Amino acid sequence: MTSGASSRTTLLFLGDIVIFFASLWLTLLARYGAIPADDLFNAHIGAFFPLFVLWLLVFYMSGLYGKRIILFKSALTGAIFRVQLANIIIAALYFFAIPGTGLAPKTNLLLYLVISLALIMAWRLFIFPTISRPSSRERAALIASGPEADELALEVNGNERYQLSFPLRLAPSEVIGNLEEFHARLAAENISMLVVDTEDDALRPLLPKLYELTFAQPGYPFAEFSAIYEEVFDRVPLSLLRYDWFLKNAGPTGSFIYPFAKRLIDIVGGIIMGGVTFIATPFVALALRLEGAGPVFISQKRMGRDGTLMKSYKFRSMTFADQGMWPGEGENKVTKVGAFLRSSSLDEFPQFINILKGELSLIGPRNDLEALGNRLAAELPYYSIRYTVPPGITGWAQINQRYAEGKINPQSVEDTKVRLAYDFYYVKNRSLALDIVIALKTVKRMLFRASS
Repeated sequence: MTSGASSRTTLLFLGDIVIFFASLWLTLLARYGAIPADDLFNAHIGAFFPLFVLWLLVFYMSGLYGKRIILFKSALTGAIFRVQLANIIIAALYFFAIPGTGLAPKTNLLLYLVISLALIMAWRLFIFPTISRPSSRERAALIASGPEADELALEVNGNERYQLSFPLRLAPSEVIGNLEEFHARLAAENISMLVVDTEDDALRPLLPKLYELTFAQPGYPFAEFSAIYEEVFDRVPLSLLRYDWFLKNAGPTGSFIYPFAKRLIDIVGGIIMGGVTFIATPFVALALRLEGAGPVFISQKRMGRDGTLMKSYKFRSMTFADQGMWPGEGENKVTKVGAFLRSSSLDEFPQFINILKGELSLIGPRNDLEALGNRLAAELPYYSIRYTVPPGITGWAQINQRYAEGKINPQSVEDTKVRLAYDFYYVKNRSLALDIVIALKTVKRMLFRASS
């Protein structure tokens, strides 16, 4: 409704596929100086096709189909260059290290990479933004107040590639004060849609009147403010949450398949993490010992599902075990070895024990240290409800939220509010498909250490 993200992502994906095949055809044309014969082109398609599939996966994991990339061109050039560098390495390994491809096209591969890079840049920087821009934006009236309404209006009005704009923004009190003037302003601004915060108590008496506008002649299509906010930001507006929201969205999924599949994936992932932990332990122990005294592993009391406590195991990344303080509240600091362990996420791998025990999942809301969790629960309404689903090592907030330079987790209560909004989005929309998206983007973050 606002961004047309699904259709634009499909268009972008199909365009990339066309670019891959067109680049191959142009490569053969440049290499041999003639229109490629069918048998020559088909032979190269057979060799390159698995590579195309791998490249599309790298594009996805690198965030090149993410909403931020679709709506914003900032840093896109650098992102494409980084991804193409990864694709060069994959291509080299594929053709020169894996036997049986039937081709060893060193010259062809070099030409292909140059041509495909030029075409991808042209497609994504110039052609796609032009053909995907809405010919006209639906003019909507935003009837809501508060910081999240300000945030939505600023975001949508500031980017012409959204299919929606808010030329009229009114607080609920302004509508209540004068309905006749409200009707007149809708007509004067040529409004064709209403986006309303129906959870605002001040608007409850007027909801019948607003609903009437939807079915009047001419009618105004009606949309919930919270739904539009979620579509734009991929998180829920915390200020609008009430108890009935949690009754509808924080309960069981209603399907036994998802919990079963999730647990099976956790077991397989836990076994793999355990193998990595056993291999890495001697090297991590040596590096930590060279840096200074202290244990290799630490155990921490962390919040588990439904607020129960669990003992979590990690490689030590700080001078001593974290006690659940914000930065600046103590003398504990991340060590140089610890910084590497955190940036590579290797410090998390000993938690395979918790995963195999069923205390932790690979994917879910990040659990807090006991002391910090209690502090946040006392400061933030509904905070403990994030633990109605199994906590995870990585989650929706971890792949979406941006922190201060060099930080990989919340640094304040305000940061935690944003994380909570993402966590509740996951609680509401959790599914195997969403878990797969989180897993792929987590691998991307581990490899590129950049947000999508």
